[in-house]
Amino acid sequence: MSALNTDIYELTMAAGYFAAGKTEEIATFELSVRRLPDSRNFLLATGLQQAVEYLLSLQFEAEELSYLKSLAHFNNAPPEFFDSLARLRFTGDLYAVPEGTPVFPNEPIAIVRAPLVEAQLVETFLLSTFAFQTSIASKAVRCVAAAEGRGIVEFGSRRAHSPEAGVLAGRAAYIGGCTGTSNALAGMKFGIPVFGTAAHSWTMSFPSEEEAFRRLQNLLGESTVFLVDTYNTIEGTRLAARFGRPLWGVRLDSGDLLSLSQAVRRILDDAGLTDAKIFATSDLDEHRIAELLARGACFDAFGVGTQLATSADAPALPAVYKLVEIRRGAELQYTAKFSDEKATLPGAKQVYRYPDHDLLVLASECNSTYKGQPLLRPVLSQGELLEPLPSTERIRSFAQSAVAALPPELHNITRVPAHPVVIGPALLDLTDNLRTIHSARTEATLP
Repeated sequence: MSALNTDIYELTMAAGYFAAGKTEEIATFELSVRRLPDSRNFLLATGLQQAVEYLLSLQFEAEELSYLKSLAHFNNAPPEFFDSLARLRFTGDLYAVPEGTPVFPNEPIAIVRAPLVEAQLVETFLLSTFAFQTSIASKAVRCVAAAEGRGIVEFGSRRAHSPEAGVLAGRAAYIGGCTGTSNALAGMKFGIPVFGTAAHSWTMSFPSEEEAFRRLQNLLGESTVFLVDTYNTIEGTRLAARFGRPLWGVRLDSGDLLSLSQAVRRILDDAGLTDAKIFATSDLDEHRIAELLARGACFDAFGVGTQLATSADAPALPAVYKLVEIRRGAELQYTAKFSDEKATLPGAKQVYRYPDHDLLVLASECNSTYKGQPLLRPVLSQGELLEPLPSTERIRSFAQSAVAALPPELHNITRVPAHPVVIGPALLDLTDNLRTIHSARTEATLP
């Protein structure tokens, strides 16, 4: 992971901080999401593993520094700045909610406390990896809820926004509750079950559908899934029924999925294949799945591709990474933004979870004051990993338990009233005091 994979203004600010002598200042940044997409009731925080791997490997290569020196942006940067980048490693602290934790607007997903240059440079990567994977995992939770216990397989690698995004979408979707992915690399890297047998091109490559099915069954045995809609779904299903076992089931990828699933079920049952499953694909999302099942569709599992791997209805989260405090020696300065619609709260924070609400307070407040479950935990200290990260399987299990513990109404795939996130009194007072100070300063500078 290249340290150069960042926005250029992160680097120009770093050069400016260095020139201004701000290298000893310790900054605290918080990563959160300003608001939920219109259709979401919560988000499932995902992406911590990639964030940690990035921070632990952070460094600039010689060719990257040569490139920076060639840019006009750095014509006035002190030469020593580039020497400092050559030595740069992440030496700070990272706090985060465990992957698979449900979160709500303005709750910190991650907190970085590090020398100012280090903390600033990592903004772009952290926002990217947390926001993307959180989007996909949150979409997966909804698809799983709509399926009412039937399996959901993430099928979207070919429609993902890059090959890397396809791999991470498979990971995030599995954490969100999917039974697996079609992406082989995601399966190998993260220990995720992989699914998929053959496409329409398989059937079309043989002289007849019959030969294509025979060859597939010889290859896959009990894992055989016949794709029955290449030419005629009903006739394809009758052919699959004649082949019989060994067989997992059939897949439908086009047409009127409701009526076809019912007809296919009858054909399979009449052939004594009552245990054969019917797998649906074809531009599905949580709403389409819920609609099909509500109308009596006979599907046992679903493959969700484009809509899941791109979180198509909410493809970008309003994730932000904001400075909340900065320490200069013994002096601690709280910082906040007060602009309309984009205001932030000052100070490093902790989130406490209760059965019916969350509480957002200053991290400096005594833990014994609050009886809820604290969500943010230390992950890195002085650039060192405190304990091994959990496996993807453990993260998935944790996510399922955490989602199940939420109020039942939040599981709805339609929007419900917002879950309460209460701001603690000390945090409110600090915010009001800081706003007053800034207003007084602004008035004092006016002519």
